[in-house]
Amino acid sequence: MSQNENKMKKMLLMGQHKVGKSSMHSIIFANTPPNQVMQIGLTVDVNQNLFKFLDIKLNFLDCGGQDKLLQEYFTTQKSTIFSNVEVLIYMFDVDKEGDLFIKELNDFKTIVTYLSEYSSGAIVFVLIHKFDKIKESERKIVFERKYKEIIQRADGLNIEIKDVFPTSIWDETLFKAWSQIVQKLIPNINVIKESLKAFCQTCSCEEVVLFEKSTFLIIDIQETTEKKDIQKYERLSNIIKQFKLTCMKTQANIQSITVKSEKFTVYIDEFTENTFIMLAYTDPSIYPAAISHNVHHAQKLFESIQGSDTDKLKYLIQRRP
Repeated sequence: MSQNENKMKKMLLMGQHKVGKSSMHSIIFANTPPNQVMQIGLTVDVNQNLFKFLDIKLNFLDCGGQDKLLQEYFTTQKSTIFSNVEVLIYMFDVDKEGDLFIKELNDFKTIVTYLSEYSSGAIVFVLIHKFDKIKESERKIVFERKYKEIIQRADGLNIEIKDVFPTSIWDETLFKAWSQIVQKLIPNINVIKESLKAFCQTCSCEEVVLFEKSTFLIIDIQETTEKKDIQKYERLSNIIKQFKLTCMKTQANIQSITVKSEKFTVYIDEFTENTFIMLAYTDPSIYPAAISHNVHHAQKLFESIQGSDTDKLKYLIQRRP
């Protein structure tokens, strides 16, 4: 693994107070059920958390959003907060309009300005959060209007806004956003994509999905068809995560799952130390035991190889029949 791949990546989570920052990262990284996040208190400082996602080490800073704290970030702490940042995730509250939204936009511009000064290579993701509060018929219009104003605020600054997501803790949109965020952080993501594509063809499956083990965020999807229903997999990620939480209540762990119907079979199993894999196929002549054998054979190959998950996936390509 290269030194660049192994270094700690600094990630900032920012936004005004009560926007849902701590609740969101608690759901993603601490497996907190959405109906329990009301018990999480307000962040009144900078909370530092260290996470590992595949081979990536994240130095995750959850920054309190009270006005007093923001002023400290913009003055006495600006070098400490904004230096050596690789990713900024900024959260807007979709419910805020008028002067409150303008205040959010101004804070966002100030933050991105300092980020461009101290970490010019950083990338920015924006979450417009609590979208469940907006009527479904109005969501597209609200998102497009806010998206336009957010992008305009960052115009002319030396910072890349990678994407803007509408999110809610009550559906799969949060998993969609975070899956795409972490995919941007994975070194050599194309190696993983090619590895999964090869494995999909080797197993004669129509679909293969790789999930990160602790969060069940989607790392990559490979299909034999070109019509990917991404939302389907994001919903599946959310469902499996909730099933995992239910199992944890009974002190049980998920090892493998097989779902078989008249039209398809889905097999989910541990793949590497840090991942789960899902394979789906419609050919009735393929037995689940054969798929399980292929997965377990690949697992043994992985265990025999030294290096990162990326190194091991690269080896899987080389072993392709």
